[in-house]
Amino acid sequence: MSVTGTIRERRYPEPAAMLRLIKPITWFPPMWAYLCGVISSGVSPMENLFLVILGVLLAGPIVCGMSQAANDWCDRHVDAINEPDRPIPSGRIPGRWGLWIALAMSALSLFVGWQLGPWGFGATVLGVLAAWAYSAEPVRLKRSGWSGPGLVGLSYETLPWFTGAAVLSAGAPSAEIVIVALLYGLGAHGIMTLNDFKALEGDRQMGVNSLPVVLGPRRAAQVACITMTIPQLVVLILLFLWGKPLHAAGVTTMLALQFWAMTVMFKDPKGKAPWYNGTGVLFYVSGMMISAFALRNLGAF
Repeated sequence: MSVTGTIRERRYPEPAAMLRLIKPITWFPPMWAYLCGVISSGVSPMENLFLVILGVLLAGPIVCGMSQAANDWCDRHVDAINEPDRPIPSGRIPGRWGLWIALAMSALSLFVGWQLGPWGFGATVLGVLAAWAYSAEPVRLKRSGWSGPGLVGLSYETLPWFTGAAVLSAGAPSAEIVIVALLYGLGAHGIMTLNDFKALEGDRQMGVNSLPVVLGPRRAAQVACITMTIPQLVVLILLFLWGKPLHAAGVTTMLALQFWAMTVMFKDPKGKAPWYNGTGVLFYVSGMMISAFALRNLGAF
């Protein structure tokens, strides 16, 4: 390798590293939640396919990608302990490039959000502020195992769901939509807690009081499962009360499958938490979409 090539690698980020920085695997939850909002609005997606596609891209690659870049920049010292091969601590994204990417994507988020009208833009502003409040000093809400996962859960599930419904219907969503979106966002606190297991050692050394650090893996897993379960129980009860027994039965089935996955995880909470996030969470988000279809044309209270 030439000296010039080495200098360039140190001065400029690698394209593959930039893609890894914005973590495509994390885009699915907010994109799915936005689609849940679209479905729950009762408006056919084909009536304004442009807003559907733009909103999905905004929720996933743009806003969520921005939040991942901001988090990696603010967590670069923790990642040097937990995952030194990640783009910033490994040097594949050198200097302050991580910060510049996060700031540029914040500006892009606001620009794209503006195209979705006042409801979409307002939600985008909240999403960008939440991303920086979660990761950046002096706020850095991720230091708390309660407020950090709570903020992420609401940002990943409730906010995009609300946005999808508001943008498609060009107005405030019904009370039922808001309630269900809020419940699924609260339940996602448990999903984010399980996600913290992978950073246990680095969080402990850097003073990040995640629930796995504060409670230990087993108790944190129990709290996460309870947190995921209770909102879903409320959702299925509400669906019964709103005259949607078949949809409530569907959510019940998805919850039963999560219970099975939880029993597997409890055998080794620390080792199986990543497995649960790839298996049990699939049933969680499936229940979200079932609930979204139940809410179509349900009407207000």
